[in-house]
Amino acid sequence: MSKFIEWSNEISVGIEEIDAQHRVLVDLLNEIHEAIQQGRTLEVTKGIVDRLDEYTRVHFAVEESLMRILHYPDYERHKEEHEKLIAQLADLHSKLEKGKGAIGFELAFFLKGWLTKHIMEGDKRYVAHFLAQGIRPELSKSSWTQRFWRSLGSN
Repeated sequence: MSKFIEWSNEISVGIEEIDAQHRVLVDLLNEIHEAIQQGRTLEVTKGIVDRLDEYTRVHFAVEESLMRILHYPDYERHKEEHEKLIAQLADLHSKLEKGKGAIGFELAFFLKGWLTKHIMEGDKRYVAHFLAQGIRPELSKSSWTQRFWRSLGSN
């Protein structure tokens, strides 16, 4: 069975650390989709959504830190995009906690669309600036955030 979302060069930004983090997000989306397909319980699926929310916050904090350090000129707009998704995930979490929300294919497709569009349109815009400021594409061959995330037993 093919994955819901496949990692490809098309969605790679070409900076190892960022790509490694994006791969974790892709893996979590695939987990959500698989859980929905297999009809797993709401608690199981909600747990994956919670991990997605948590890791998304970690990833956004890393990106935004790099943007501030490297004086990325479009920082504010990019941060607003991040804040909108965080608010949407928080709203979903709240609805799920109150028993007023559902996790279904519509949510999975929304998240897939948001992630791929955000990477291809938003994240790829900062790459040239990062590279011009001296960031090397191999920023971290062995992703420190992935190692940290795995040490928590979350992936």
